[in-house]
Amino acid sequence: MREAERLSALIGVIYDAALDPELWIDVLEKAAKFVGGPAASIYSRDAVSRAASAAYQFGLEPRYVRLYLEEYARLDPTLPGYFFAEVEEPTHVSDVMGYDEFLQTRFYKEWSRPQGIVDSLNVVLDRSTTTAAMFVVFRHERDGLVDEEACRRMRMIVPHIRRAVLISNIIRLKKAEAASFADALDGISAGMFLVDAQGRMVHANVSGHALLADGTLLHAVGQKLSAHDTSAEQSLHEVFRAAGSGDAAVGIKAIALPLKAPDGTHYVANVLPLTSGTRRRAGLNYRAVAAMFVHKAEMQAPSPDVIAKSYKLTATELRVLLAIVAVGGVPEVAEALGTAETTIKTHLGRIFQKTGTSRQADLVKLVAGFAGPLLG
Repeated sequence: MREAERLSALIGVIYDAALDPELWIDVLEKAAKFVGGPAASIYSRDAVSRAASAAYQFGLEPRYVRLYLEEYARLDPTLPGYFFAEVEEPTHVSDVMGYDEFLQTRFYKEWSRPQGIVDSLNVVLDRSTTTAAMFVVFRHERDGLVDEEACRRMRMIVPHIRRAVLISNIIRLKKAEAASFADALDGISAGMFLVDAQGRMVHANVSGHALLADGTLLHAVGQKLSAHDTSAEQSLHEVFRAAGSGDAAVGIKAIALPLKAPDGTHYVANVLPLTSGTRRRAGLNYRAVAAMFVHKAEMQAPSPDVIAKSYKLTATELRVLLAIVAVGGVPEVAEALGTAETTIKTHLGRIFQKTGTSRQADLVKLVAGFAGPLLG
């Protein structure tokens, strides 16, 4: 099968999984093979508690998944770099630390090497100040290290995975039966609108009608849905028209389309195509080509480069700072980074001096202070 055909089929399954979570395992299997690896996971990390949670995983032995969640997550030396990477940008081991250094860590020797895992390609799907949802494809020694081809393929599918995950988190349905699709969504807090290719509204849930009644963010004239934010209006209707041509046509833009109310409040719109796969029945029942979900924006952690430039931190000092936020105290950071505690303390002292802080808790607040609206 040609790459374009494989990609189109994969995108269709990805969007089906937004409505039927049982399909995520199939998505991960197909995605891993498409990118070039034997295993993949969708998981989350909490920078405060250092806890990890696997939402869905394919290809790893259950005991190694359990070991990672219970013990090795806190020892993962790549976590700080992955956690603070740009949303949707593929990142692998050599992007965040020297590969030879990685091979000397306890994490590699005790968790990765026994499985034959030599690298991983991680992407941040969504992030708040302290938590991140991530997608990862693992590379086995027979696949070799991550190369540009793997990154290229990852970039082709990640925007669709991200859109599907965001929508799945919004609706949280076990399975959406087409006949009751719209009614089933009346209970969610996000505004939901079913629209045709011309942007005409054919159905809205209770929250959607409330947004229209308020009138400051969205309005409908002759059933045509429009945004008061003129900068977003054209993009919104481009997505609706694309949805009428199928899943792949939606493309990688407008994953989380930003909308701004006159009072400055930020909202995000996510669009789910309803023209193929198991979503088609729902679309036909309501003459709709897409479902749009609108909700208030959350907060996103900043780019690490912004923090580094603000405080004139060296690359090593930035790495230690991010590790303190994502991993924990000096002993944990030293173990995760494979460095002596005395070395970490030396770097930490310089970080305190440059940032004008004196406690690790202050560093967490400092990073959080750089957060802004999450607009995708």
